[in-house]
Amino acid sequence: MGRTRRSFLSGVLSLSPLILGCGQLLLSERSWAGAQIEEPLVDSVRTALSSAIANHAPPVPEFPDTESRLAYLRWLGAMSERLSKKKTDWITRKEFLQTVWYESKRAGLDVSLVLGLIQVESNFRKYAVSSVGARGYMQVMPFWTRVLGDGDAGKLFHMQTNLRFGCVILRHYLDRERGDLFMTLGRYNGSRGQPQYPKAVFAAQKNWTFSA
Repeated sequence: MGRTRRSFLSGVLSLSPLILGCGQLLLSERSWAGAQIEEPLVDSVRTALSSAIANHAPPVPEFPDTESRLAYLRWLGAMSERLSKKKTDWITRKEFLQTVWYESKRAGLDVSLVLGLIQVESNFRKYAVSSVGARGYMQVMPFWTRVLGDGDAGKLFHMQTNLRFGCVILRHYLDRERGDLFMTLGRYNGSRGQPQYPKAVFAAQKNWTFSA
């Protein structure tokens, strides 16, 4: 083997760890989950969903009494500890959990279910992008911003916007499936009727259950 060829191969081999590392980084930023499928919406449903999306009230928890507030703070403390490996900064964790709690309650959803879904969809990565273009924590498909919002898909990387869209869409599917969570989760993932995704979310949900 000539000196030139040996030098070339040596250079390629020295770059291999770097190339592999870059590939792993790109893969780590992608979500393995599926995505919602665009379906026709009657005007009344579109109007209702758009209205639910458009209310930009800040996610500030409100409580009818002191005990309810204390229960929330206990939940926040427990969830923060469980999430600490994914989000190391306390303020970031607090804002995220507070927003998940607010948007879940606002949509009438179980908070542990939403956290389980987020774990499966994006593994708590704000900028996760799936192979089909779903974005953010709850892997919302860009077509929803055209159907229900101003068409700016970039907003799906904004924390509250993503969680608002995701929870409203999940609630919509739950209503369509008449409360059947198995079918609801399949519809959310674009795999309606198949067991893999609902089972994954139900398993992840157990990590986020809390008993006050």
